[in-house]
Amino acid sequence: MPSHRIETSSKSGEIGVVHLGLGAFHRAHQAVYLERYRQRTGDTRWGVCSANLRASIGLVDGLRAAGYRYHAAEYAGSESLTLREIGVIEETLFTGCDTEGNWGRDLEALLSRMASADTRIVTLTVTEKGYFLNPASGELRNDDPMIAADIAAPKQPRTAPGLLVEALARRREAGIAPFTVLSCDNMPDNGKRTRQAVVQLAEHRDPALASWIASDVAFPCSMVDRIVPAMTDADFERLATLGFTDPNAVVCEAFTQWVVEDHFPVGRPSWEAEGVEMVTDVAPFETMKLRMLNGSHSLLAYLGALAGIETVYDGVKHAKLRALLRRYMLEEAAPTLEMPEGIDLVTYADSLLDRFANDSLRHRLQQIAMDGSQKLPQRWLSGALARSRNGQPSPCVALGMAAWIRYTAGEDLQGSGYPVDDPLAKRFASLHQEHGSDSVALVAAFLAMDDVVPKGLAADKPFAQSVLTAYQALIQGGLDGALAPLERSL
Repeated sequence: MPSHRIETSSKSGEIGVVHLGLGAFHRAHQAVYLERYRQRTGDTRWGVCSANLRASIGLVDGLRAAGYRYHAAEYAGSESLTLREIGVIEETLFTGCDTEGNWGRDLEALLSRMASADTRIVTLTVTEKGYFLNPASGELRNDDPMIAADIAAPKQPRTAPGLLVEALARRREAGIAPFTVLSCDNMPDNGKRTRQAVVQLAEHRDPALASWIASDVAFPCSMVDRIVPAMTDADFERLATLGFTDPNAVVCEAFTQWVVEDHFPVGRPSWEAEGVEMVTDVAPFETMKLRMLNGSHSLLAYLGALAGIETVYDGVKHAKLRALLRRYMLEEAAPTLEMPEGIDLVTYADSLLDRFANDSLRHRLQQIAMDGSQKLPQRWLSGALARSRNGQPSPCVALGMAAWIRYTAGEDLQGSGYPVDDPLAKRFASLHQEHGSDSVALVAAFLAMDDVVPKGLAADKPFAQSVLTAYQALIQGGLDGALAPLERSL
């Protein structure tokens, strides 16, 4: 049994933050920072109303039944655990579709909360696809059925951008200063991209509203970092051995980082006292994390899942995969970064590998592999495009793309099936059905998806050939066959 330390939660307070996306990451990251801040300062003005927009009405109601208290189990390894009781969430709401097909149970309550002058910050963890942006161009997907519904009925929004537009419209009409919108999702320039989604959606409703949002609403960028796997039965059982039965608990690593652009016109907590890095420019940290940590995760996810490897921990124990990740980070990702003085990217890469080897976290590769079409442009392809423009190859990214293409077939190399969880899953299935027996045509079809792959990179013939060669090696020789051409320098 690991040594463990228990921290109880703070007292209840006022709601000053509304969060969209009541998932595990929010509960293990932003909520923990706010809980620590409240306990340290006694400042109760920054309680949180957290809303789920599409998933899990059960979590919303489960937290209500528990008095909005839950535990975050922070593992530094199998022998060290800090168990925090989190009480900073003061309200949970649900605006998605329930089991009977009804939408928006708590929609008006959420909009009223967002429109209240007491709400000064709205944060989001809705994943990349929750912004409904084309991952390659950054433009709002007006043809998406959810966005089309928000355009047709803007006062009954179903999406995060729609909720923001309607709440901001109410505040503008009431003469209330706008809240600050803080995206905490893994996207480059996440604040700017959030503004893009909200302003473009608002233009369909009222150009004057869109102009006001563009000029008066703050959308700071941020970078978040903490490994938070989905809970498993084993995680719940492990906590039960310590005397805690909490169906709303989350597990995470002990490491945590938050870098935030300091632009909050209507106020914010003194986060810096809790270790949050408040900076003028998040971009270098954001790009570093996306390309090195998230890019490595995705590389491991697709290659590992195809080989039947279940978790990050299991994958990083594979010597050749670990060496591949280090090569990718230092030879392909790090050279594309421009970091402030004092940032040692070799040390950062090695620290990431050590974090991946945390034996207390069962971070499933299938979880990381979700939504690849939305993630890979910023994790791999933007860096590979920069290298392409300089005439430099990206063999690790090419291998990753080959593995992703093969992964989207919905069957690993041993023939075991799995669901492909991605907004473009139907398109993937059609491409595999049409070209599955012709690797040349299949790879070309995937690289031609210009809403995923930058046109400049797809037009790079050596890169396209590298993807094809890696794909064929993966099909013919499995994981070892695909890694063999790279082993000389691993």
